[in-house]
Amino acid sequence: MIPESTRDVPSYRITFFLGPESVEGRPDVLACVFNVKKRSWKAGIQVSVEMRTDQLSVLRQKMRLADRLAKSLTALDPREHPHYQERITDFFAQAVCWCKLDLRLQGGLIQENQRILADELTIELDHEANNRVDYVLAYILAELDLVPDRSVPSSY
Repeated sequence: MIPESTRDVPSYRITFFLGPESVEGRPDVLACVFNVKKRSWKAGIQVSVEMRTDQLSVLRQKMRLADRLAKSLTALDPREHPHYQERITDFFAQAVCWCKLDLRLQGGLIQENQRILADELTIELDHEANNRVDYVLAYILAELDLVPDRSVPSSY
């Protein structure tokens, strides 16, 4: 799936590559890797986007992710819930990493493989993620092949 996440950075083509994976030597940090290509570049680059697990937990709570996904999950066999919960955790991390990558892209990138460290853009990401709850939910539900629940409002 290639979500509509780069609304302010149309000159880039972004493809999710892998993750979330643990960062070596940092058990509290996960990373997702994206392939990024700018139209004017001959070749793309890989950008590793790191997130602290505690920041992901805080964002999950702020977004009320469990509440927002609950009704969509009721259609599933209860025995499948643990499997879906694990996948939701991964898809949530991917969506938030994508938001963080979008923040970096707004300032532009040089054409070389790079990392966005876990402690970069944390304040900006808190604000951005709050503004993109609908995107995060749509990403997760699309990856799970589930229908969104419109009865839970996406803003307070």
